[in-house]
Amino acid sequence: FVETIKGGFWTFRYPLVEGDGFIRFSTTRPETMLGDTAVAVHPEDPRYKDLIGKMVTVPLTGRQIPIIGDAILVKPEMGTGAVKVTPAHDRNDNMCAQRHGLEMINILETDGTINATGGIYAGLDRYVARERVVEDMEKLGLFDGREDRDIEMAHSDRSKSPIEPFLSDQWFVSMDRLAEDAMAAVRDGKVRIVPERYATTYLDWLSEKRDWCISRQLWWGHRIPIWHVRCPEEILKNALTGREDVVYQPGPESGTWYVCALADLPEDLLGANYPLVRDPDVLDTWFSSALWPFSTLGWPDKTPELTRYYPTSVLVTSREIITLWVARMVLFGVECLGEVPFRSVYIHPKILDGFGETMSKSKGNGVDPLDIIEQYGPDALRFQMALMATETQDARMPVGNICPHCAALMPVKQEHLCMRTRKVTCPGCKKAFRPGGPWLDNDEELLTAKQGSDRFEQGRNFATKVWNASRFILMNLEGFTPGLGDITTLAIEDRWILARLARAADAVTSSLAEFRYAEAMRTLYEFTWTDFCDWYLEMAKGRLKEQGTRADVQRVLVG
Repeated sequence: FVETIKGGFWTFRYPLVEGDGFIRFSTTRPETMLGDTAVAVHPEDPRYKDLIGKMVTVPLTGRQIPIIGDAILVKPEMGTGAVKVTPAHDRNDNMCAQRHGLEMINILETDGTINATGGIYAGLDRYVARERVVEDMEKLGLFDGREDRDIEMAHSDRSKSPIEPFLSDQWFVSMDRLAEDAMAAVRDGKVRIVPERYATTYLDWLSEKRDWCISRQLWWGHRIPIWHVRCPEEILKNALTGREDVVYQPGPESGTWYVCALADLPEDLLGANYPLVRDPDVLDTWFSSALWPFSTLGWPDKTPELTRYYPTSVLVTSREIITLWVARMVLFGVECLGEVPFRSVYIHPKILDGFGETMSKSKGNGVDPLDIIEQYGPDALRFQMALMATETQDARMPVGNICPHCAALMPVKQEHLCMRTRKVTCPGCKKAFRPGGPWLDNDEELLTAKQGSDRFEQGRNFATKVWNASRFILMNLEGFTPGLGDITTLAIEDRWILARLARAADAVTSSLAEFRYAEAMRTLYEFTWTDFCDWYLEMAKGRLKEQGTRADVQRVLVG
C-alpha cells in the first residue's frame, strides 16, 4: 500500500569533470547517490542542452558519470530540471538505464544497511547513511539546502515497513509471445470480459509485455523446481543423458548448469562430491494460481475430469486481480493446453463499508455472512448481494454492531475500525460490549457484538413478501385442478398477470445472460411486489370466494 509520509527534498551539486561548472539536482533519498551512474536532463532543456555527453563526479565515491538526455524520465519544470539516476534503486531510473546502457550499482543489503559498495558508509542503516551523506556533502560545499515535503511511499502490506527497491537476482518469464496469445484470446472473442470496459485493463497491461518476475524469497509457496550444481561437464552429461531440461550459465571460474524437472531430483544424483542444491526461492503465488483451472483437474495427465470440465464457462472475480490472475490464467491455458480456461469473465463490483473502505478482517469492518443469515435469513442475503451487483460502481454497505444484550443495531464508527475501541455502550439498553471484529483474545467482562447491516432489511422484507404470498396461495387451493387450460377464455386480469409474468421472465433471463444481476433482481422485485402482490392478489381475493371464478384464479396462481 502507498502512504503519504513527512519527508525531505535535498538539493546537491555534482561538479563537472572538465571546467569549473556543476549541475544541480534534488532528491528525497540522498544516500542513493552512492549508486548513481548518470544525471539525466531533458534533451530540449536550454539550460542543460550543451551539457549532454559531459561527465560529472560523484564526490563521495569519486565515480565519474555521464550527463544524458532522456525525455521520458525528466520533466524540465520539476525541481532543478536535472535527475540523478540510480538504476538499482528506482524503477523509473532502471528503465532509463536500460534505454541508455548504464551501469547498475546496488548499494543495499536485504536488511536495509549499506553494502560494501558504499565504501566508508558500509554497514550503516540507510537512514543513518542518509544523514552522513548530507553532512559530508555539506562539508564539501555541495549541499544547497533542504525543504520539507509530503512523499508518497510504498509500504509492505504485512510489516508496514517502507519498501526500498533494489537490484537482485530473480527468475523471470519472457512475456512477448505469451502476452500476444493472451491478448488475441480477448480480441478474437474467445474470452469475453464483462463489463466490457475491463477488457481495456486486461489488454493495456498485457500490451506492455513486461517480463514477469516469478521468484519470491518467502518461506511458503511452491518451491521453484530448479537445482544448482557445480561439476565437470562430463559428469553432468553422463548423469543427464537424453534430458533437455538443462541450462548452462558460464562463470568467471566455473560454469553453472541449471536443471529444471517436474519431479524432485535426488541430492546424490551426481555422486557425493557434487550434491545438487535446490533453488531456495518459491514461485510467485500468482504463477501457482494461474495453473488452477487445469492443475486441479489432473493436468499434465489427460484425465476424464480435465476433458469434461476444461474449459469452464464463467469466471467471477474482482477487478483488482484482472492482471494478477485473470490474464495469467488465460496465457497459461493457451500455452499449456492450447485452449482458453473460460469463455466469460464477470467482474463484480466491490463491496465497501459505510466509509468507502475496503472490507477486511484486520480492519474489523467486514460482515460475517453467517451473522447475516442468522439475523435476516439466507434469501435476504442472496437477494441483496445480487441487487448490489451493479455494473457501474462499487457498493457501500454501512456496517453496524448488533448489541449482544438487546439486539439493537448500532452504526460502526471509524474509531471502531482496526479494533481501536475496546468498549462501547448501547444507547438503547445502556449496557457495555466490545465492538465486532477478529479479536485475538477473550474478554471475560465484555460480550463481543456480531456485525450486521441494515442494507439487508429490503431483502428480508422481500423474502417475507414472497413467503406470505406463497402461504396465501397454498391456503386457497381447496378443490384445485391442475392445468392452465385455454388462456384465451380467462378474465382480462388473469391474462394481464400472465403477460406481465412472461415479460418479467424474458427480462430476467436476458439480464442473467448478460450478467446484469441488479437489473434482474429489480425486475423480480417490481413484478412480485407491485404487479403480483399489490394488484393481482388483491383482485384475486374476492374472485377466490366466487364459485364461477375460483378455478381460473387457482390455475393462474399455480401456473
